[in-house]
This record gives sequence, structure tokens and C-alpha cells, in this order.
Amino acid sequence: MRIIGGARRGTHLAPVGEGDAKAHLRPTSDRVREAIFNLLINGGYGAPLQDAHVLDLFAGTGALGLEALSRGAAHASFVETGAAALALLRRNIEILRMGPATAILRRDATAPGPKPAAPFDVVFLDPPYGKGRGGGRARRRRPDRLASPPTALVVWEEST
Repeated sequence: MRIIGGARRGTHLAPVGEGDAKAHLRPTSDRVREAIFNLLINGGYGAPLQDAHVLDLFAGTGALGLEALSRGAAHASFVETGAAALALLRRNIEILRMGPATAILRRDATAPGPKPAAPFDVVFLDPPYGKGRGGGRARRRRPDRLASPPTALVVWEEST
């Protein structure tokens, strides 16, 4: 797994590994991330990542938010609860030297949290597959209330 575009293009992220603690981690593939970011950047939305404040819900390894930072976002907030995922997220932030531009919030991405001081410009919602955490439950989090128009809300979930 690597950063596919922007200032940190080609930088490899920490390997996910194997075992029970990491079995639930299924990072979004490079190909899918590339498609998401190509759509954001070339889809007629202007420059949604330039100096953007990004929210990465169900952050996992942080690949989506870190990709956004590499492509010009000013700040990324990551919401994650899993200990293995948080360790990988912290390691990836360290590898990319992006600490000052990040915040990690250890809490359930489906539970409403405090309203942020400033709204987010881009929200990524990428719940884990097969865990019943996506769909309506994740959308009840109302990520649209955390964002300021014009906003990109990117939802990536399993199909049924």
C-alpha cells in the first residue's frame, strides 16, 4: 500500500500484517483510491482538496485522509476505535511526516461527537465490510452536518 499522488507520491505505508488483531483491516486498494481521487479532482468540483479540512471516518490505516493531505489538503482528522488500526494510522502519519497536519480521534464513527470548531470540506466514510457498521447506521452520524458547502462526501461501502 502506498500514496498514489501528490507530494508524497510513491511513499509506502506501513504493512497491515496478519493475525486476529488485524484481520478486520481491509485497506481501500490503490486502484479504488486512485479512482476516488481522480473523480474528486477531475470531476468538475473545482479543487476540493486544496487547503481542505478532511474528515476520515472509520479511518483504519488512514490511507484516504493521508492521500488527501499528500494532494494538498491542509488538515485531516481521523476517527477510529480499533487498537491495531490506530497503531498503523500513527505509524503511517510518522512515515509521511504529517503529524502537525493531523488529529486522531479515538471514538465510534457512528456516534455523534462534538461539533467541530470549523466544518470539514471533504468527508470520507469508509466503514469496514461485513461488520454491519455502514449503511444507515453510519449515515445516522450525519457527516453532512459536519461539512460546509460545497463539500465532497465520499461513501464507500460493500454492496449487497
